[in-house]
Amino acid sequence: MLFEVTKKLFARSDRVKAVDFHPTEPWLLTALYNGSVNIYNHDTGALVRSFEVAEVPVRCAKFIPRKHWFVAGSDDYQLRVFNYNTHEKVAAFEAHPDYIRCLTVHPTLPIVLTGSDDMTIKAWDWEKGWKNIQVYEGHTHYIMSLSFNPKDSNTFISACLDRTVKVWSLASPSPNTTLEAHDKGVNYVDFYPGSDKPYLTTCGDDKTVKVYDYLSKSCVQTMEGHTNNVSFAVWLDNLPVVVSGSEDGTIKIWNASTYRIENTLSYGLERAWCVALNKGANEVAVGFDEGVVVIKLGRDEPTFSMDPSGKLIYTKNHEVLSGNLSTVEHDVTRADGARIPFSTKDMGTTEVFPTAINHSANGRFVTVVGDGEYIIYTALAWRNKSFGSGISFAWAPDSNTYAVLESKVRLKVFKNFREKTGGAGTGATMKGSGSWAVDQLYTGPVLGAKGNGFVVFWDWETGEIVRRIDVEAKNVFWSGTGNLVAVAADDSYYVLKFDRDAYQARVDDGAELTDEGVEEAFEVVAEIPDGIKTAKWVGDCLIYTTTNNRLCYFVGSESYTISPFDRPLYLLGYLPAHNRVYVADKDMHLYAYTLSLSVVEYQTAVLRGDLEGAQEILPSIPKSEVNKVARFLEQRDLKELALEITTDPDHKFDLALSLDDLDTAVTIARTVPPTESAVKWKAIGDRALSVWRFDLAKEAFQSAGDLSSLFLLLLAQGDKGGVERLAQEAEGKGANNLSFVCRLVGGDVDGCVGLLGRTGRTPEGAVFARTYKPSLVPGVVKQWKTELKARPKIAGAIADPEENEDLFEEGWAEALAHEKEVAEGEGVGALVDVAAE
Repeated sequence: MLFEVTKKLFARSDRVKAVDFHPTEPWLLTALYNGSVNIYNHDTGALVRSFEVAEVPVRCAKFIPRKHWFVAGSDDYQLRVFNYNTHEKVAAFEAHPDYIRCLTVHPTLPIVLTGSDDMTIKAWDWEKGWKNIQVYEGHTHYIMSLSFNPKDSNTFISACLDRTVKVWSLASPSPNTTLEAHDKGVNYVDFYPGSDKPYLTTCGDDKTVKVYDYLSKSCVQTMEGHTNNVSFAVWLDNLPVVVSGSEDGTIKIWNASTYRIENTLSYGLERAWCVALNKGANEVAVGFDEGVVVIKLGRDEPTFSMDPSGKLIYTKNHEVLSGNLSTVEHDVTRADGARIPFSTKDMGTTEVFPTAINHSANGRFVTVVGDGEYIIYTALAWRNKSFGSGISFAWAPDSNTYAVLESKVRLKVFKNFREKTGGAGTGATMKGSGSWAVDQLYTGPVLGAKGNGFVVFWDWETGEIVRRIDVEAKNVFWSGTGNLVAVAADDSYYVLKFDRDAYQARVDDGAELTDEGVEEAFEVVAEIPDGIKTAKWVGDCLIYTTTNNRLCYFVGSESYTISPFDRPLYLLGYLPAHNRVYVADKDMHLYAYTLSLSVVEYQTAVLRGDLEGAQEILPSIPKSEVNKVARFLEQRDLKELALEITTDPDHKFDLALSLDDLDTAVTIARTVPPTESAVKWKAIGDRALSVWRFDLAKEAFQSAGDLSSLFLLLLAQGDKGGVERLAQEAEGKGANNLSFVCRLVGGDVDGCVGLLGRTGRTPEGAVFARTYKPSLVPGVVKQWKTELKARPKIAGAIADPEENEDLFEEGWAEALAHEKEVAEGEGVGALVDVAAE
């Protein structure tokens, strides 16, 4: 079997006797021989929590996530319960008169089962104050393992050193079934997770792993390979494998169909003691003498294929299921990203564990690849049409030709299910295919393959190299039209245009084709900094999901985001009749997102420069998508066209401003509520100034309440009456500084002094009057002293020119005479200029 094994966590610690995954948090619980319980983040490796549970070994521990607890059993006979969020000890009591070896938590009821060296199993109900509600007797040695039946949670199973495995009912103190399982003590027992087989896996001190049919009590298989006592053996949910661990220090992965060893892992941590499975993620945690390891088996990606009509085929282990997305009820009110009900039917099974599924172009055939083999089935009846050895497979566009990669250096091409021979080299159909090591084949108008640091394309008919491109590719996606291809790398992808005519012209000219092929055959259209996870072309539009969980599409030379995801989703395809993109999670639950094909066609026409064609498509665009199209046009600097079609007032306003269409902008601003219009009027005013429309600018600043800008405009125009009116308005709005400046530039000294007096600035008013209009000083001084009547000493220190004329630096009478002379000769407004001089 071909699947990846990835080490996710490696943490050294004291001997680990129990492990458990949290179902929703990325946490791993570990129970240690030194009496501690630790919680690790298995994604980051960080130690999240640590609990000093006992002074003796803790041999078993499990999460109770619905209560935010974990429960632990130890060698001081105590069962302890802790809240893992608050560190509070919820309960502690003596559960058995001997060591507690194992425990398990009921999936729905408030029940914990414990197994002990006292040879009994006990059930505890935490909603009844941890009352012992049942004792199960029948074993004659230490109880080593307990597990509830995933298909019937009213039954559970136990493994014991008395060499037996017993099946129990919760309500009965006596066992229903007893299996004489091993020649020596049994250390672990696990139920087969599927519904099609009544199987158990057991392991023991006789160094073997066994598979039993618990209905017939017959041994199905004995698996030998470990060299010491086997501590555990478990089935995986989503992979047809059994994982076992032993005191020989190894973890072995067995094929659940052939019962042969697929892989042996050793991490140098001495003896393996315990195991836990992260349901649905194919992650296995193993506890050793010197620490804990979490490994991930295979990929999270589901194995599926969907043809253009919406017929979907996918697998769960060896089971094959199908459904038709075109029959899904198209509910336009359903929100994007909502889960969609989807009915499926069982097609049958496949003899290999599938790692890839491919529809032929016409949808008649489906190829399953896995375990180093391929099988071609008829899509409707699921009948075996052809098979053979192969690690990768690709269909040609005619659906009668296909290529099989038997090994990294052996490639075969078949036509009408018969192998093609000859071609561009003796014994090789594709030129150079035997001299390069390639890993994967790709369906397309030319046969694609990727190797270490390159992608190569061959002509299906002649076997000649079309082009070899040096790029470290992860995947290759061809458009249905055959003229565009996306080559995905780790964190970006390249869109290339395939020019078959250029290639054919070189061939017709009799040019010698090297291992590099024809350079003119491909032209780079765009490089987009997005990591592609799954992708499909719809015409000249590439729809794809990214490695950072976004749904996007590429058209022309730009990429656009449709929606972000909160978890990894995988692209199934696009149905034009629904205007929806369909995606699925790893459990093949379906979700849909709206993408109007008419929008994509419109964008494509615009990018090609076919504006007339785009105009014909425009009426077919849904109203909900018009504003999206308008923003696309704006990005392409087609603002006039965007202004014509947009229905968003804010967008229309911004476009009108950028195009200096101020009349349209004013019309929009007048329809907006006054509380929201100030910003728009201010923008209109600024733009009107730049195009010399001063009357409009004045109206805009007035409507926006932007008195400062209005003052500058009136001042520039020399509008004295406007400045005087602005002074009154500014004072009414509390803009006293602006009001003062308006009066000052207008020569209204009386108004300036009065404003200073009215705003509590009488001292400044007195000084200002002394400088610009001395005749006002006595009145201001009297007001000043009146304001200071509570502080008579300070008031008395202020000199009044009418009473203390000698205290002023020049004769007060001369100052008054000079004021009168200037006023009569040049007008009051000149006082300011005289003072300035």
